Amino acid sequence: MFKQIICIAVAAGLAGCAMTSQENANLPKAVDVSVLDSSLARQQADLIQIMDENKKTQSLAITELSSHIDTLTQKISTLEHAPKEKIISIAEDCPPSPLAGKFILGAIENVYIEELNASFNTRIDTGAESSSLDSHNIILFERDGKQWVRFDVFTLGKEAPAQTFESKVERFVRIKQDLDEKTDRRPVIHAHLKIGQYSAETDLNLVDRSHLDFPLLLGRKFMQDIAVVDVGQSYVHGKNKPVLVSEE
Repeated sequence: MFKQIICIAVAAGLAGCAMTSQENANLPKAVDVSVLDSSLARQQADLIQIMDENKKTQSLAITELSSHIDTLTQKISTLEHAPKEKIISIAEDCPPSPLAGKFILGAIENVYIEELNASFNTRIDTGAESSSLDSHNIILFERDGKQWVRFDVFTLGKEAPAQTFESKVERFVRIKQDLDEKTDRRPVIHAHLKIGQYSAETDLNLVDRSHLDFPLLLGRKFMQDIAVVDVGQSYVHGKNKPVLVSEE
């Protein structure tokens, strides 16, 4: 009986020791305070460094922005004191002129011929192709192997004597005015004309125009590309006086 009691006590003691050892194993290990303090100190230092760097970056950005604002303020001040520009309205493009740089001629104009030093009342005739000058006593001759012509022109009107001129023949033209008439072969000379302020050159065929009202006729070849005819007007460019040449 006593032995059984001792055995039970020993077993109970052993069981209690086993339970105490197991409970101690489940408890957390002790924390090293010095290690924790060191880690916290490092993290704090890193945060302070990051904050300082961000502060420097923000400071530089603020400085740059302030400089940019100062520059804009100066430009605005300059513009406010600058003279105001006038606003000019631009007219819409006009359609191209039908004249296209051509000058206007009336149905009758006063035309100056430089080679004859004379002005003539002239018919501007869009129905005629070539231009012609009233000429008389037309004589062809040769000079230096070239064909020339001598002719008379009433430069001062039919009441005054005619003047004689000579000119090189540029070519000959054949003109047939009526079906029943024979072809008229005419010599052609080159002449420099002036109508008002406009100067031009053209060829004139020589023919007797004494039966017509105007001693000079300008046809389509002369007007082509340089003039437009307004048949409702006459002497648009006035009259030119002949140039007086002193005889030595």
